[in-house]
Amino acid sequence: MPNSSTGSQDLPSADPVALTVALVREPSVNPVLEEGGVGEGGVARLAAGWLSDWGLEVEVSEVAPGRFNVVGTSRSGTPGRTLLLNGHLDTVGVLEMQGDPFSGRVEGGRLFGRGACDMKAGVATILATAENLERNGHAGTLIVALTADEEHASLGMQTLIADGVEADAGVVCEPTSLSVMPANKGFVWAELTFRGKAAHGSRPAEGRDAIMDAAAFLAALEAFGTELAVGEPHPVLGQGSLHAGTIQGGSAPSVYPELCTLVIERRTLPGEGGDTVRRELEALLDVVEEERPGLRAEVRIGLVRPGTEVPESHAVVEGLLGALEAEGEPRAVEGMTAWVDAALLNEAGIPAVCFGPGSIAQAHSADEWVDVDEIRRATRTLTRFSRAFLSDAQLR
Repeated sequence: MPNSSTGSQDLPSADPVALTVALVREPSVNPVLEEGGVGEGGVARLAAGWLSDWGLEVEVSEVAPGRFNVVGTSRSGTPGRTLLLNGHLDTVGVLEMQGDPFSGRVEGGRLFGRGACDMKAGVATILATAENLERNGHAGTLIVALTADEEHASLGMQTLIADGVEADAGVVCEPTSLSVMPANKGFVWAELTFRGKAAHGSRPAEGRDAIMDAAAFLAALEAFGTELAVGEPHPVLGQGSLHAGTIQGGSAPSVYPELCTLVIERRTLPGEGGDTVRRELEALLDVVEEERPGLRAEVRIGLVRPGTEVPESHAVVEGLLGALEAEGEPRAVEGMTAWVDAALLNEAGIPAVCFGPGSIAQAHSADEWVDVDEIRRATRTLTRFSRAFLSDAQLR
């Protein structure tokens, strides 16, 4: 276990870089994403042990077979706010990685390994912050929630919310390069099934080509995507987007295809959802049908993850920006273009933003790494913010 020697109030004595190395060296590949993935068990035991040794109340729960959440609570006994710090324990797979994916080696100011950036450095930042606050004292209640399965179905966060977690605000320490991200895009998966009429390739009058119908729709979809790209941008998220993810159809070269199935992904802005996307797709089908009479297609909305946002005037945003400024860092506000568990917290009524070390460009990469100095800077900032937010004090 990393050393917990004494230190200043703003610089945690539990070294966040050493914590990151230890976390990276403990594999936690999501078993749904890659055969042989071990899940969060080992890394959950590590984190739970540290939190318990530091004096927090710790609960470990199995949210699915072999999949674990760790929740640590630090109750000060002094009036104040409740703050939730969240990170996920699982990682994506390692098959395409170069060298030892769990080395945790530090070289040239970078720490390498699967999960280093996404998001074991963020988890280490949370852990070091919790140790500092527990050791040096704080107001209010601090909740450390380390969750399972964010990389797939967010079972851990969904379980945490179903169990009734409550907080005045949350910080999800995803890699943001120390920018505060109060808004995230959502996404909608939609399946379109085009129905033609099977016939022998030599008898065109008797068949209808479902693939050709889908192709005409794809041309209209591409034009709509161009419209989205130049539409009214969200202040920090920019415009929505879409793309065709998969297409399947046909049974043989000499048969007119009876079915063609297309799955698209629409990246949405806050306020847009499944109904929005259904209306868009059905309007496009109406346009295509004017050009191709008799076109038959069905729209089915699948997984919907809404975009969410926290007002920049909220105390969690202003507080993090103030802490950044106090630490000599830029006051940077950006949008999270990916969907993250912060959205589930926002939907549950806990205003949550993203802030953490590492660049999202390094997440899931073949040589994943995180800047060592950035881990320490993130920890100092998060510690300063957390202490002030919990006490409802002005940051200075």
